Amino acid sequence: MTEADPALVPPGAKFDHVAHAVRRIADLLPLYRDALGGRFTSGDDNLEQGYRTLHITYGDGSKIELLEPLAGSHFLDSFFARQPHGGLHHVTFRVADLDLALANTTAVGLEVFGFNRDRPKWHEFFIHPRVAGGVLVQIAQATEDFPPPATVSLEEFLA
Repeated sequence: MTEADPALVPPGAKFDHVAHAVRRIADLLPLYRDALGGRFTSGDDNLEQGYRTLHITYGDGSKIELLEPLAGSHFLDSFFARQPHGGLHHVTFRVADLDLALANTTAVGLEVFGFNRDRPKWHEFFIHPRVAGGVLVQIAQATEDFPPPATVSLEEFLA
């Protein structure tokens, strides 16, 4: 790796959340919601990529994202082939300028993939686990109101 070009370095990434992949989100609610006091703040089903995501937020604003495979979940299927019991899937950092973050990341020689601007309020790319100590790192530029707050109860969402 080379040193970052100071002209490229963005003002600083902000840690956003960690994602825990599990076969059934409901199995982790006794831990993250009940024992640790988190509250359900948002969730979504991505049928195109085959996964369900649920965000739990804590009093200090920290978050955990729970991921559950749905039909056709190629990336989670491959994850569970390596980690049969699930576990840490990725860590996410938000940046103010995704293009600048991408330029800086590639300038220091890190392998990136999955550059995506398909969602109107969430743009992202990933740093490959083989150059990030075995962890998938997601870099995202998002509006402050993303993800939108849940409009249904947790029970309705999981039904």
